[in-house]
Amino acid sequence: MKKKLLYVLMLFILVILIFFIPFKKTAAFHFEDTNRLLAYISVKEMDTFQIKYTHSIHLTDVIETYELSNKKIKQKELSYETFAVGMPSGPEGEEIFERKDGRYIISNMNRTFPFFDLSIGQVVSNHRVVYKGKEYELKNYIKPGTWVRVSYETMNLFQLLKGVKINE
Repeated sequence: MKKKLLYVLMLFILVILIFFIPFKKTAAFHFEDTNRLLAYISVKEMDTFQIKYTHSIHLTDVIETYELSNKKIKQKELSYETFAVGMPSGPEGEEIFERKDGRYIISNMNRTFPFFDLSIGQVVSNHRVVYKGKEYELKNYIKPGTWVRVSYETMNLFQLLKGVKINE
């Protein structure tokens, strides 16, 4: 009887550990500045992903490239087709500015953030996340017009069950 109780207790503790010990690295999309998880991408340390959107003024794609490391998000590159309102006119510090294949590219960016905020476009923007060559439209996972906070987090199973996995 005591052995059975011990096994049940050990199983209960194991289930608790499985649900509440963080193990899965994610690029997490939270509702505004809350802990309410809307969606996530399963990632690995040092992975890169891109946020791609259509600029509302010049109606061409802008691509921001980010790297995930040390619980931070580092912007590595910015690519766009034309100078317009909101687009940088050149590099800062050690950044490299070049024109390649009809696009302006600022590379060697080392802008590190604990998170960044993004407003999912309602009309023109069509925000997409690109990960490992696959493009996912954020409006399919997050309501257009929603403000999200994007961060690099290690999550537990309980947290993961609250959000929608973007990449399969």
